[in-house]
Amino acid sequence: MRCHRYLATAVLFALAATTSAHADPAATAPKSGPILDARLRYESVEDDAFTKSADATTLRLRAGYRTSVHSGWSALVAVENTSHLSRDHFNSTANGHTTYPTIADPDNTALDVAWVQYAPSDHWRTTLGRQALLYDNQRFFGNVGWRQNEQTFDALDTEYRFGNGVALRYSYINRVQRVFGEDNPTPALARFMMDAHLLHAAVPVGQGTLNGYAYFIDNHTLPLTSHRDLGLRYTIKHDANDAIGWLANAEYATQHRYGDGSQLIDADYALLEGGLVWRGNTFKAGWEKLGGNGLYAFQTPFATLHAFDGWADRFLTTPVNGLQDGYLSWSRPFGHVTATVVGHDFNSDHGSTHYGREWDSARPMSVRMSARDGCKSNTPIDIGNASDGRRLADSGVDRNTISLHPSGP
Repeated sequence: MRCHRYLATAVLFALAATTSAHADPAATAPKSGPILDARLRYESVEDDAFTKSADATTLRLRAGYRTSVHSGWSALVAVENTSHLSRDHFNSTANGHTTYPTIADPDNTALDVAWVQYAPSDHWRTTLGRQALLYDNQRFFGNVGWRQNEQTFDALDTEYRFGNGVALRYSYINRVQRVFGEDNPTPALARFMMDAHLLHAAVPVGQGTLNGYAYFIDNHTLPLTSHRDLGLRYTIKHDANDAIGWLANAEYATQHRYGDGSQLIDADYALLEGGLVWRGNTFKAGWEKLGGNGLYAFQTPFATLHAFDGWADRFLTTPVNGLQDGYLSWSRPFGHVTATVVGHDFNSDHGSTHYGREWDSARPMSVRMSARDGCKSNTPIDIGNASDGRRLADSGVDRNTISLHPSGP
């Protein structure tokens, strides 16, 4: 059984885009002004598990406004619409076309972001409203920018940075707007209603930073998935200019039931990663484990999952036997874009199942766009090609992926 997936994304236009609607509110505030941008995306999937192939051409439009900062106060509001431009020969998760493979970019019109922020100094900021929440490397909480309808949170988020480099952060989350669309007929795909408390501390240790976190998630939409995560993450990087630099990351976390969560929830997470940096090239080797025992495995449902465990997206939900991912990667920036090659070897954590291997690569190019009035601009575009796919021992599926997407506005 074979599966082929092809994806393409491009910025159609960006007008008066003084800021991104999904910029992290924790970042330095840009100038005030209107927000107007569009993203055109193409994706196709061929999968022998289905009698039909899928293809989707979708356009995302965003419009909004961000105020300037007055006495520490600022605000942002934006609405978005995603529509398919051709025949909907794909399962968007909302259109009922289940005879096609899934391409999770449904038609959707929704309030994208709407928040008010108070930042009286460079040390302290508080944001209230619908917003993106990005924690660390987005392994636990992110905005899923890969999809047209990005993930946002109705939340209170506050952070204080001390002069000695220590940072404390707390977020309360009431609701999660998922990537499957505000109007999705399946409530659990459209949104999660929840009471979640996220606590995070960053402390300089040596040349690196030690991050400690405690996430308490009471999911009212799916109560049995309620859980708490406790973990530590240490990151360090040594830059050496013309010499050889290096980096290292290590992380460990536990996951247990919380609130009405299932009694089965009991798993751990581990990461070891090291790398060398030389003349703009970064070489990494790593090992990541999402523990499993045959009944339950470590899950990160609010993460930017596409960034982890292969771009073919076969492990968005961790198998009950868990997952161990050994990987090697190379990357190098070229102007505004970065070329990347990653190789993965996937095995179960429980038992001795070899899920398979995957190669992913992203190659940059610059596309020159011309307007009728003769104005021209260079828009950096990343092209990615995940060749060789993955053979899964439990399903016999090979998946090949090609992707095209912009490096940023």
